[in-house]
Amino acid sequence: MTIHNGLNELVGQTPLLRLNGFIRQFQLPAELIAKLEYFNPNHSIKDRIALGMVEEAERDGRLKPGMTLVDTTSGNTGIGLAAIAAAKGYKFRVYLHDKLSAERFAVLQAFGAEIIPFSQVPGFDKIIEESDGDFVAAAGWLAENVILKEPNICFTGQLTNPANPQTHYRTTGPEIWQQTAGDIDLLVASVGTGGTLSGTGRYLKEQNPAIRLIGVEPGEYSIPDIDNPDTREITGVHAFSHVLPERVPLTLDRELCDEAFAVESWQAVATAREVAASDGVLVGESSGAVLYAAREIARRPENAGKRIVAILADSGLTYLSTGLFDPTVTPEALKNAALLRHAQPEPVG
Repeated sequence: MTIHNGLNELVGQTPLLRLNGFIRQFQLPAELIAKLEYFNPNHSIKDRIALGMVEEAERDGRLKPGMTLVDTTSGNTGIGLAAIAAAKGYKFRVYLHDKLSAERFAVLQAFGAEIIPFSQVPGFDKIIEESDGDFVAAAGWLAENVILKEPNICFTGQLTNPANPQTHYRTTGPEIWQQTAGDIDLLVASVGTGGTLSGTGRYLKEQNPAIRLIGVEPGEYSIPDIDNPDTREITGVHAFSHVLPERVPLTLDRELCDEAFAVESWQAVATAREVAASDGVLVGESSGAVLYAAREIARRPENAGKRIVAILADSGLTYLSTGLFDPTVTPEALKNAALLRHAQPEPVG
């Protein structure tokens, strides 16, 4: 009999699953393996860094009893931190995007988190406009001008915290290496903070430098800007290959990445639906994007017979209210809407 003594003991050791139905459906010549991170206790890979950042802060004395944990997040890191905070007896305050799914807000509330939407932060809309929606600049401004001025807090700072990639170096990378017995040719992961790709990839490349790392980023039609603020994004996935260095999180090591693969939101939606139907795997949009990239990479002649591991970051259960699995909202309709929004007006005269 095994009885665990804390939530921390349940984080990690997620399974690998060969996506046989998906492979057959698309007649893929390569082997496609999914790392199912929704087996973490709060259904996402961010449970790993939540635990890693909190325990590191406890070890170095930045976090003490009675203090409040604080971070800014697109949802999953906040949920992980809220759960760890509840389990360890800390308060947790989270700053997040107003447009996140209703499920994410509800889960954060269930764990007792104090939720502050970005729209309630004076001056935040201005910095978003001035930075053309850059999340790194906006998060940095929020930390400097709001969070770090608050008393008795511990700011985990997932975009700059070395414990983020280090957690994946200690856990996710070794797990994949052990579970595959070192038989892995390519790793595909989405880039949000970049911690997953950097930490996992660094460990795997130390074991075998020939392993190729593929980072997934949004395509040009899935990145909002001043002219198209309502563009449908891929939640938690951010551009990194063609942006200024100051717009790249410190937790991402771009030099490790062998290829940046751009995916549009409608491709991510379609693929999340396809793997749900082919293999009974219900994942979120970022995982749909990763699987789309992995499938296209598997189709390349040079990858025939190779083993591709795709890290699927979270469960689709926190996306139900977004229409991700709504059959009346087709990927084709999403594509047409995106192309229409970004269409350039005809020149006058």
